[in-house]
Amino acid sequence: MADWILSVLMLAGAGLLAGGVYLIRTGRNKKQGGLMLVASAVMFANVAIWTVPTSGSAPQAGSKIPDQPN
Repeated sequence: MADWILSVLMLAGAGLLAGGVYLIRTGRNKKQGGLMLVASAVMFANVAIWTVPTSGSAPQAGSKIPDQPN
């Protein structure tokens, strides 16, 4: 479920980024375009915070790299 939510956040952030750049470049609504860019940056930062492992977190199953090859 968490993977799905992070994927939707990334897609929404990309959409906001593209829409914000479009609005700023066309000169239609620069204030709204800037706010869309800020919102996309917040979404990308949230995804980065949720995906970066911490020092105390346990590795997920199957992600351990063996020290010695077999």
